[in-house]
Amino acid sequence: MLNNHFSNNFLIYNNNQNNTKMEDNLQIQTINLKNQFTKRVNFGHLWIFSNELVNVPNLENGCIVKVEDESGKSYGYAFYNPNSLITCRLLLTNKFPDSELFTNRIKDSYNKRLKYINTKISNSFRVVFGESDLLPGLVVDKFADYLCIQILSSGMEKYRDIIISSLIEVIPSIKGIYEKSDSHTRKLEGLEEKVGAIYGDIPEYIEIIENDLKYSISFIKGQKTGYFLDQKLNREFISKISDGLDVLDCYTNLGGFIINAAKGNAKSTTALDISKDAISMAKQNAILNGFDNIDFVVDDVPNFLKKSFDLNKKWDLIILDPPSFAKNRKSIPMAKHAYSKINRLAMKLLNDKGILVSSSCTKHIEEELLLDIILREAQKQNLRFTLIYRGSQPPDHPYLINMSETNYLKFFVFQLL
Repeated sequence: MLNNHFSNNFLIYNNNQNNTKMEDNLQIQTINLKNQFTKRVNFGHLWIFSNELVNVPNLENGCIVKVEDESGKSYGYAFYNPNSLITCRLLLTNKFPDSELFTNRIKDSYNKRLKYINTKISNSFRVVFGESDLLPGLVVDKFADYLCIQILSSGMEKYRDIIISSLIEVIPSIKGIYEKSDSHTRKLEGLEEKVGAIYGDIPEYIEIIENDLKYSISFIKGQKTGYFLDQKLNREFISKISDGLDVLDCYTNLGGFIINAAKGNAKSTTALDISKDAISMAKQNAILNGFDNIDFVVDDVPNFLKKSFDLNKKWDLIILDPPSFAKNRKSIPMAKHAYSKINRLAMKLLNDKGILVSSSCTKHIEEELLLDIILREAQKQNLRFTLIYRGSQPPDHPYLINMSETNYLKFFVFQLL
């Protein structure tokens, strides 16, 4: 067990403090947005970039500012970071941000999830999804009775103690909170990484339920917050189409897709990942659900696909769910090459009427671009596919339509004619 090194007393935030008076004790500076850049913000986008401001004063990272355009129109309060390209993150409030504001927004976000998630068959979901829940730079995932949080903006870092206190107030049944604020985004915000238990006792492994299947996940060993909850509905679709098929799951991670294929009565199942630790945990998850007929392979995906082609090995269903190939816009050309390569190799390994699943989890590769990549690779091999399913993010990862950046997950299922 991991014991937190913080006194629980710090969570008993002084709620009697009148935070609305904090503004009176602070010099809140007004930041001016250039008039030529108001259109995007008026449309509802929550980010203001440094080049869109009249000036970028040297204020403390994460401080609160007021935002107005040059004509004096107010956009309310915002987190401010003069050292970040995203200089202002709008909070959409004209009331000075206090503990009540953050508690109410977390409560609203949590209650919305409870309305459309059947917690009996899926007890794990995203509680807070940053800007989509008007909590910029905050991600909170609930795994059974535990929370894993990521704080990704300097402004939210200032409110860290209030956020933790609010989470405990809104979800009093939780047994522990773990922080995995180790994203590259924190470096861009001028923040150090923070990883570790911050409330309660955190077990090394936590058993969760998703789509009535069991998974053992780990905050310590797992990627991001421990498990990729955003593919929940897409995994369920795989269970519906796998009956009688030979299935290969590339980049299997903890086995989410391949276990759903096994649940759907696949004829044979192969799970592939370059990480020995991931394969080890995927094996345990297969055992948890009573599946002992899954083949697990530790190998580099392109290398394995090439070897399979040489051996004339083929499958009826191949799943490609790679990690993000594009961390930023500069890496888009390399990402396009990587997506082209794995889709090209997978197409060569499909049986007649085979099914190709291709996914991308990066916001920098737009849906039409991924479709174009797949179309071009199919044309090169004189193949024709029909698109039989188009998936995206589940409701607990909502897409704020004013911000394309919150729409990141692409998931396509194609079938060979």
